[in-house]
Amino acid sequence: MGFYLMLSTLEGLIDCLIFPLEVLSWGSLALIPVKGDALPILMACMLLGNLGASITEVTKDALVAEYGQKQKIRGLQSYAFMALAAGGMFGNLFGGYFLSKTQQPNFMFLLFTLLLSCQLALSVTSREDSLGLPGPPGNYILKKSFFQNLQKQFLDIITIISDESILRPLCWIVASILVVPILSGTVFCYQTQCLKLDASVIGMSKVVGQLMLLLATVLYDRYWKRIPIRTLISRVQIVYATLLLLDLILVGQINLKVGIPNKAFVLCLSGLAETVAQFRLLPFSVLFMNLCPPGFEGSLASFLGSAFCLSSIISGFLGVGLASLLGVSSGDFLNLKLGIILQFVAALVPLGWIAYLPMSRSGEEKKKKKSIRRMKKREHKRK
Repeated sequence: MGFYLMLSTLEGLIDCLIFPLEVLSWGSLALIPVKGDALPILMACMLLGNLGASITEVTKDALVAEYGQKQKIRGLQSYAFMALAAGGMFGNLFGGYFLSKTQQPNFMFLLFTLLLSCQLALSVTSREDSLGLPGPPGNYILKKSFFQNLQKQFLDIITIISDESILRPLCWIVASILVVPILSGTVFCYQTQCLKLDASVIGMSKVVGQLMLLLATVLYDRYWKRIPIRTLISRVQIVYATLLLLDLILVGQINLKVGIPNKAFVLCLSGLAETVAQFRLLPFSVLFMNLCPPGFEGSLASFLGSAFCLSSIISGFLGVGLASLLGVSSGDFLNLKLGIILQFVAALVPLGWIAYLPMSRSGEEKKKKKSIRRMKKREHKRK
């Protein structure tokens, strides 16, 4: 119910601000000509569009957690990941097909704007109670101001994450994202400017990545979720670090020496590291929802979404900084190999504090019961 109170306090925010923000930004991209002097405006539109998408993503995670708690569906996040992967796969296919037919990026922006407009219309006409979430008792919202509700949410989330059973794995996953400088943008420039690969090939590699994410999520839901999270994440982290070295093979053109063309290599293997990076968030989402005290799943899920987004942003800035420090530019990719090696080493660093993760699921249940007792005791003191 915690997130529902905040959602009700900000009633209509998503309908009246977030979706129109995305429609405005992407619609502007469809109308602005691609010229050098329009670059600041293009960047501003992208910033606004991603801002709206990030807020929507955090809200979606919270709603999934709240609904799963009410309906007593454990591991609902797995199905949400499957839907996300399937949507990304078909979206990339759909976009790539129309882009190859029209060769007009502005047309794709316009088409995306129309889809967002349909989503906005659906959101405006949907009632909040249709989501099937628990409502606040009586006139709770009317009796408390926005800042009182905000303060309550803040105190609740501080109480939840201060529990060691949640704080330790939270620190691990956030730190594991932060310490790895992402060089995906630099590698993309290398693929397009140095290797002269067509954008459709890189786009199709995203489709392959989303397909692999869907497959990995199904396998996790059927088999891997029984593996202790410390063991599972250790293996996933090693696989992630290893897949980062695929870019080293491409930059060194080792693939050509064994008879694999650049186009085929990028299409099948280029997006796998990004796929694993997305997948490793799933076990943590399920873990935190299992450890979270009942009634606070939405608040914790929204906090986790914000923490993941912030750590990813910082990781991206570190990647840009590393590329600049090594002197990698659009005309000079000489030191890109060194950057990829440093990225690989950084991805192995989080294994040094893998003990922060719980070892067994029985231990998770004990920690959850302990966390619930702490929450009840602190709620009683507040009253």
